[in-house]
Amino acid sequence: MALPALSLSLQFGELADAHAHRAALPRHAVRRWIRHALARDAEITVRIVDAEEGQTLNRDYRGRDYATNVLTFDYADDPVVMADLVLCAPVVAREAAALKKPLASHYAHLLVHGTLHAQGWDHETSEADANAMEARETEILAGLGEPDPYA
Repeated sequence: MALPALSLSLQFGELADAHAHRAALPRHAVRRWIRHALARDAEITVRIVDAEEGQTLNRDYRGRDYATNVLTFDYADDPVVMADLVLCAPVVAREAAALKKPLASHYAHLLVHGTLHAQGWDHETSEADANAMEARETEILAGLGEPDPYA
């Protein structure tokens, strides 16, 4: 089965250790991870930001005054998924280290997670929805050769 088409913009904000994040996020890998999580064609911007920008966006759009790992701004999901995925590099790096996971593997998980959010998946609505979303993430990541992020 052919994967959905993806128009991708990959952006890096001002990062102190940009080289590590750029190395973990080669464009072809980002495309692959996102396309495997898509149910239909998409136009997605991925932006990697520092803690300040991440905190500002989380505060201004979610009312939570801290930097989080991934924010999804979904604009449409039919006929084409249109979204921005914003990942906070320092948070992602800290989480990957705490989980003893390669940085690229954690980015893969968070990009799949954010892409599912852009298509209406939500883990904050109920335990059943959270379980369904986690199961879908695990299935997608397994197909990409990545371990279960919830194991």
